[in-house]
Amino acid sequence: MIIDYDYIDKYKEELACVRLNNKYGFIDKNGIEVIPLKYDWAASFSNGLVCVRLNGKYGSIDKNGKEVIPIIYDFVLNFSEELACVDLNGKYGFIDKTGKKVIPVKYDFALDFSEELACVELNDKWGFIDKNGKEVISLKYDWADSFSDGLACVELNGKYGFIDKTGKEVISLKYDWADSFSDGLASIELNNKYGFIDRNNIKIIPIKYDWAVSFSDGLACVELNGKYGFIDKNDKEVIPIIYNAACPFSDGLACVDLNDKCGFIDKTGKEVIPIIYDTADSFSEGLAYVELNGKYGFIDKTGKEITPIIYDDAGHFSDGLACVELNDKNGFIDKTGKEVISIIYDDAFSFFNGLALVKLNDKWFFIDKSGKEVDE
Repeated sequence: MIIDYDYIDKYKEELACVRLNNKYGFIDKNGIEVIPLKYDWAASFSNGLVCVRLNGKYGSIDKNGKEVIPIIYDFVLNFSEELACVDLNGKYGFIDKTGKKVIPVKYDFALDFSEELACVELNDKWGFIDKNGKEVISLKYDWADSFSDGLACVELNGKYGFIDKTGKEVISLKYDWADSFSDGLASIELNNKYGFIDRNNIKIIPIKYDWAVSFSDGLACVELNGKYGFIDKNDKEVIPIIYNAACPFSDGLACVDLNDKCGFIDKTGKEVIPIIYDTADSFSEGLAYVELNGKYGFIDKTGKEITPIIYDDAGHFSDGLACVELNDKNGFIDKTGKEVISIIYDDAFSFFNGLALVKLNDKWFFIDKSGKEVDE
């Protein structure tokens, strides 16, 4: 029997999520329903598990439909380093892939495990725990970020520095701001000027710029005297600091503004998409929105207009869809420019994990990628 589903998602790990009468389940590549359509929402499979929602609670099932992680949580994040962060009654903890609570659900907030440690917050103080739940770095900081390249950025009394996995402050907390290490360097701010240090706190790039962001693929965007450009790790000006604005590289291209017009350059500084647009956004999922004469559309990395430049506003692509606005109403298009969710909403946010928050007639609610309302 052929079933006409209301929605069919792409296949992930041999199974596809389907919806019928506002219930979700999964079919195999023969179209056989292998997991019953009984859930209020479902994501896509990853590493043999999929997050599902039932009666307002979240958990995970395996490919046989077996409930591996009990459907009792207010939210379940993706697994990272074999553990997943869960939210229950406003508190956070961690479970393993059998659903066992390996770290008590007691923290006010928590980040995913990174380099064997997780950053957690309790009573407005931050620290780090290991996979046994042991607090290996005391919860004493005003803020902290996940470990990257063996170091974590922390803040105490308005000053930033870096600690190692033993909790030793290897870079003194003396900076006004600091970013996590990327490509072996970290951006730091001192007295309203920016530069870069290495893991030994050696100033590789002098603190002389008015603004700077982390290195990515060997280049960092910097600002000097109101102009933007890109430097390499030797502080060589690879792309001249001549632009009115610039975004970090994404998908090999960077959006730049010159004389109030926007376009894209490659890592040699070559203009690969003409600087003719009034505004533009960085590439996301292979496409970028552009504005011309007050209207928005999308281009690919060759500069080809994938959609007509006809919309009043647009957002970046996420989960394969982009939010667009026309005549004060919002909806969603796919990467071919096809309107897959009608432009009827008073407001809308981008999709994340298969859901988007929208507003219609003063009511906010979530929709799935077929445009159907789902309970949240």
